[in-house]
Amino acid sequence: MKIFNHSSFMTFTLMGIPGLESQHLWLSVPFSSMFLAILLGNGTVLFLVATEPTLRTPMYLLLALLMVADLISTLALMPKLLCLFWFNDRDIAANACFTQMFFIHGASVVRSALLVAMAFDRFVAVCKPLRYNTILSHSLVGRLGLLALAKGVILILPMPLLLQRLTFCHIVIPHTYCDHMAVVKMACGHTRPNRIYGLFVILLVVGLDLLLIGFSYVLILQAVVRLNSQDAIFKALNTCSAHLFVILVTYAPALFSSVTHRIGHNIPPHAHILLANLYLLLPSMFNPIIYGIKMKEIQDKVNKCLCRGTS
Repeated sequence: MKIFNHSSFMTFTLMGIPGLESQHLWLSVPFSSMFLAILLGNGTVLFLVATEPTLRTPMYLLLALLMVADLISTLALMPKLLCLFWFNDRDIAANACFTQMFFIHGASVVRSALLVAMAFDRFVAVCKPLRYNTILSHSLVGRLGLLALAKGVILILPMPLLLQRLTFCHIVIPHTYCDHMAVVKMACGHTRPNRIYGLFVILLVVGLDLLLIGFSYVLILQAVVRLNSQDAIFKALNTCSAHLFVILVTYAPALFSSVTHRIGHNIPPHAHILLANLYLLLPSMFNPIIYGIKMKEIQDKVNKCLCRGTS
């Protein structure tokens, strides 16, 4: 068995989507379309929040931070993936692989933490509307953003650091990007600390964040039930609808991918890899669409910019 030491100038080889290598060029069409949609959608929302003073409210500032996390995750994934699909460029240096892993997984943790912050924002908007601007000041939004960033860095940085201590027996990664567990499986020797830490991060991020989001919405529902007016109930629920859709788009593919990866032994490998990619790309693509449809302020600003462009 050939042994590769991490400290030498070793290079991993990304297989792409196992079993569909001959279809990579065709697969690049939907993936590149999603890439363009993500850049356009998230870029548009960020541009509107940056240029329109009326959109510099806590909710839209948190939304802008979410868009930044989505763009970082997408930009860490897509350039190498498209090079693989278009030019069959499969090689990736070990340090570049670990860097990609850090940014992809780190951005996912930041995104999840920001969804918790947005749940808190919706709780204050529904349950304490008169104190909304007092509680959710711009300084608090900034601190929540820094807390989300710190969470992503602190939780994900140990992953590549723990990998650097390993010796690798294989270099062909059956994936389109440097997923943590996919790289761990390339190592020989004692990988239990890596596996345990990876599971710990998943349970902490998904479990704790969903628990906090659920707790926020229990309090919101309690407040909504006490409202006497049907219009007030509808308005309160509509206030949270965009955030609920984003939670569904973010966590449903991730949970489904995780479950099928562990118990779906009859599911072909290419389905697992496609799910892993969609779990990263779908939230980034749909988040600006959801908020564009649900938020009248964004619709008005987009229409205003379009009218300026045509006049």
